Amino acid sequence: MHILISNDDGLDAKGIRHLAERIGEQVDRVTIIAPDRDRSGASNSLTLDRPIRVDQRDENVFKVFGTPTDCVHIGITGLLGEEPDMVISGVNAGANMGDDVIYSGTVAAAMEGRFLGSPAMAVSLAYENSRPTNYASAARAAGVLMNRLHEEPLPADTILNVNVPDLPWEEIRGFETTRLGHRHRSEDVIPLEDPRGRQFYWIGAPGGEEDNGPGTDFNSIRRGYVSVTPIHVDLTRYQALDPVGQWVQNIRRDEDAA
Repeated sequence: MHILISNDDGLDAKGIRHLAERIGEQVDRVTIIAPDRDRSGASNSLTLDRPIRVDQRDENVFKVFGTPTDCVHIGITGLLGEEPDMVISGVNAGANMGDDVIYSGTVAAAMEGRFLGSPAMAVSLAYENSRPTNYASAARAAGVLMNRLHEEPLPADTILNVNVPDLPWEEIRGFETTRLGHRHRSEDVIPLEDPRGRQFYWIGAPGGEEDNGPGTDFNSIRRGYVSVTPIHVDLTRYQALDPVGQWVQNIRRDEDAA
């Protein structure tokens, strides 16, 4: 297999190096294409207003002056010359659970791979202390799931969002399939003023766990399991098609009556 690895923490982050080393022991070829700096929170943003510079740092290692989505897009649509067998994004320094996936560049890189036709997963290390420690555990979990995903592919509109507890491998209790939990509303922005009297803001901290019961990714991590959440890339809310269809019909009637 040929695996494309990316992330949102940047090319020099510890997580991507651990992941590439582990996966490189299992497959024929690994290519790393990652942002030049930390692009956490970049979500699915794609750079359209300027050209994107790419520097080759080593054989099969590329630094992209853009977003995680840019990295995967450039790799698959031109840089590699051939499509990879799979895209793995991570290992992210910090969890991507619940509402985090909306903003996550880690998850977005995997989504871009899936959009462009490759099986994909996002892998994050969920830590509680001041800094993450057990990247090797997350990389090992990614290797296990990579093999399973290769042997038994998922539907074409699905990626895996994987969160790994920050524990030594022997202390991890296993793997669980989970759904996304939910956080409370994020904290308010923090207003500040620069020395020239101009206003600026820090984005507030994410909200605490709200929906974190059995079956959620939050619950699985708390109990020492690897959380594996299938994410549906098709964003259509199919259950709402009929109600919205009624809305649209009523709008037409109201407009005609007016």
